[in-house]
Amino acid sequence: MTPQASLRAIKVVHTIAWAFFAGCILAIPVYAWRGQFGAALVLIAVVFVEVFIILANHWRCPLTGIAARYTDERQDNFDIYLPLWLARYNKQIFGSLFLVGILYTLARWQGWLP
Repeated sequence: MTPQASLRAIKVVHTIAWAFFAGCILAIPVYAWRGQFGAALVLIAVVFVEVFIILANHWRCPLTGIAARYTDERQDNFDIYLPLWLARYNKQIFGSLFLVGILYTLARWQGWLP
């Protein structure tokens, strides 16, 4: 496989993984709103696994390091098929949404919100 083909394959896998975890984060408050706290808790746990992986990898996705082997490019979205602005602020955006989702789930579960 050529370096370009390897990089494309990594970008596809990385984008699919990103979409999966972004979908989990967006689904957490939906499940909490519906009163399905077990499902919300499973999604929170799944995302925490990814958070621990990123933390263990010096705050980077392991796929970023693999993609770096196949290109000298280092733009924020060199390793994933996302718009540059989203790749650049991904952790801030989805980290905030994840935290809000956890807090909303807790508030609904405790009955603090209708």
